[in-house]
Amino acid sequence: MQHAELPDLILESLLRAALMEDLGTYGDVTTRAVIPAGVTYDARLNARAEGIVSGMQIARLAFHLVDPTLKVEVLQPDGSPCAPADTLMTIKGSAASILSGERVALNFAGRLSGIATLTAQFVKETKGTATRITCTRKTTPGLRIVEKQAVLHGGGFNHRFSLSDAILIKDNHIAAAGGVRAVLQAARASASHMMRVEIEVDRLDQLAEVLDEGGADVVLLDNMDTPSLREAVKMVAGRMVTEASGNMTLPRIAEVAATGVDYISSGALTHSAKTLDLGLDF
Repeated sequence: MQHAELPDLILESLLRAALMEDLGTYGDVTTRAVIPAGVTYDARLNARAEGIVSGMQIARLAFHLVDPTLKVEVLQPDGSPCAPADTLMTIKGSAASILSGERVALNFAGRLSGIATLTAQFVKETKGTATRITCTRKTTPGLRIVEKQAVLHGGGFNHRFSLSDAILIKDNHIAAAGGVRAVLQAARASASHMMRVEIEVDRLDQLAEVLDEGGADVVLLDNMDTPSLREAVKMVAGRMVTEASGNMTLPRIAEVAATGVDYISSGALTHSAKTLDLGLDF
């Protein structure tokens, strides 16, 4: 599935910081030393493994920030499958510029394609159910927006982007606020009509208390075993959106989806994805 690109303006500051980190205080001294001025080349960004493509927009922007005259063509857009030896992008123009942008472009594209690929593997395990796979806030600091975009490219969905997106009451909130009823009453009193409320429970008796009190739109079923998740879905009976979280590893996804939960959230999508092997070839 293909998704609309983010505005380049949102990504520019992130990419400028990465390029400045890589170019250092004096630029690409190797390229300046060995590549004569005016040399041009055609380069190809190739896949060396099977997966789902992500990061092409970012790679393209990285090359253009180094040199706006480079001609960059994306052949395999974000969200598309790739196989070994597939050419994902071509870059034509100054050899020095291509070499100076290469590492930043590959770092982003490999990392994000790895996230998209792992997400697609999770999504595949939900086939035949209505369960959706979603990410968490367990992202690389500073890279959340692009890592969450990669989850979309893999067929997943996004959880909240920041603490300001929604009210998510976790176990520590419940403990500090004085219990389930107290925390739900406080949330209802402060939430606007546009703000959704989610509450985390790890026991069925807590879930019963939430259902009795009301006031939540979503319930996060944390670290429950599969029979407990199945019972929780029956108890909720469609009155709230259900989200299973905690120990949601790939081998377990199919059996959890079969319980009927609406969402499965996994931090592994972003914190444990293996970088997809990509290379730039002249």
